[in-house]
Amino acid sequence: MVDQADTGVRSPSLARASAAMAVATAISRISGLLAKVLLVVVLGLGMVNDSYTVANTLPTVVNELLLGGVLTSIAVPLLVRAQREGPEHGQSYAQWMITMGAVLLGVATAVAVAGAGLLTALYLGPDTRANAELTTAFAYLLLPGIVCYGMSALLQAILNVRGLFGTPAWAPVFNNLVVITTVIVYAVMPGEISTDPVRIGEPKLLVLGLGTLAGITTQLLVMVVSLRRSGFRYRWRWGWDRRLSEFGGLAGWVVLYTLISQAGMVVITRVTAQGTPGSVATFNYAWLLSQVPYGVLGVSLLTALMPRISQAAASGETRAFVDDVAWGTRMTAVLLMPVSALLVVAGGPLAVAFFSLGASDVAAAGRLGWALAAAAAGVVPFGITMLQLRAFYAMHDARTPTWINVIMVAVRSVLCYLVLATVDPQDVVLGVTAAMSASFLLGAVVGQIWLRARIGSLRTGATVVGCLRALLACTVGALCSLAVLAGVRALTGPLNPMVDAWLALVLHGIVVLAVSLGVLALLRAPELRPALQKLGRLARR
Repeated sequence: MVDQADTGVRSPSLARASAAMAVATAISRISGLLAKVLLVVVLGLGMVNDSYTVANTLPTVVNELLLGGVLTSIAVPLLVRAQREGPEHGQSYAQWMITMGAVLLGVATAVAVAGAGLLTALYLGPDTRANAELTTAFAYLLLPGIVCYGMSALLQAILNVRGLFGTPAWAPVFNNLVVITTVIVYAVMPGEISTDPVRIGEPKLLVLGLGTLAGITTQLLVMVVSLRRSGFRYRWRWGWDRRLSEFGGLAGWVVLYTLISQAGMVVITRVTAQGTPGSVATFNYAWLLSQVPYGVLGVSLLTALMPRISQAAASGETRAFVDDVAWGTRMTAVLLMPVSALLVVAGGPLAVAFFSLGASDVAAAGRLGWALAAAAAGVVPFGITMLQLRAFYAMHDARTPTWINVIMVAVRSVLCYLVLATVDPQDVVLGVTAAMSASFLLGAVVGQIWLRARIGSLRTGATVVGCLRALLACTVGALCSLAVLAGVRALTGPLNPMVDAWLALVLHGIVVLAVSLGVLALLRAPELRPALQKLGRLARR
């Protein structure tokens, strides 16, 4: 066995790496939130924002189908195994991945741009209330981002395996800054985007589309420079070796997994697009906002934990593997549950406070708030499910995650069409978001059962007790917060909607978090101390 010190891989502590990433990710999420707020202020939550949102998701969809899902799932375990054979083996394998990725993504980009109209029709369907022509125009400008998304994910995987976590976490901040600048330029330009007829050469449309593309291009350039400075040497590498067959076998299942996921997203987009105008953008913003706590805490924990899980699996160290997976599951629940509870009760006030400005209004922001509350309910099961799937990939099992995904997507799709058939158009987005959260809860349960059947005891009893303890504490915190807010409103009387939203947001933030942590302390939750230590390290950094 090659000692890690001889592989060229740095080995920062999990706490240090995850804390550093959490700081960068927090700033990334905050800057991303600012970009979204500005977009709503300038575009509103209507047809133009729907068209931009759908077009902006198409590059990520194509990237995930071809490469992104593979990279985020199996690239790290395979790169770790190659690195264990020595620095030269690790670098050559990474060079081959870069070569194949660049070629595949380049071809995919050309095909996707040529078929932009077909992609738009696939996602919007014939009964959409969005503007298909405007969506296609945005798609022509944004689809070249496929290369940037895919290569950014690949370089991030290589950097992580080399023990470098900071730059990949900071790179999206530069993307967000470019997008923020783009929105400001768009806002000060005279005129409006024409929707009838749609003109792709219109200056404001070009500024918004090309500025968004420039953001993800900047993110990729930051990754390129960072990897070069780490001592990595770029080189085109062709050919075939035994490791490539292993990659292909795993990648086939991951591509199938991604196809199933994107089929589910087609269902969600088509169903949501049959709601009121702005429903697609509302769902997108609710989902992104609900992912902020996971992105700050869950992703940083998972990214730092994944190389350790992969190394334990590659070395056959079952006990270390189980310890890391069980610890990651408990910490995911305890770290995310209080913030999830806060978003459930404060979703409405948060949406009104940030998204009822400019071209938007209080009613549209209110729908976003309810959708955010529904999405926040699924944050913890989503985080646990992602950890479970990565654990299977670390064991070089790409088949089981695919079947778990089949179950989740099938249930989610049935629930979405049930929502469409039974609720008013204005409530479709809320029902679809709730269906999304319910599918992740099912996925977490199925994943835990399947993982236990595969490797034996996962300390499931302790994990369930820990989750229920956190749920009880956060429920008490949420109820206390609602009671306090009702009492304050009784004293103040009716307030301006914006003032009331900020009052509710501040009170919920203080009471939910304080009471939840207090109840966990009273219950002597063993997970509380490491969670507070992690948050303390994050605050100090």
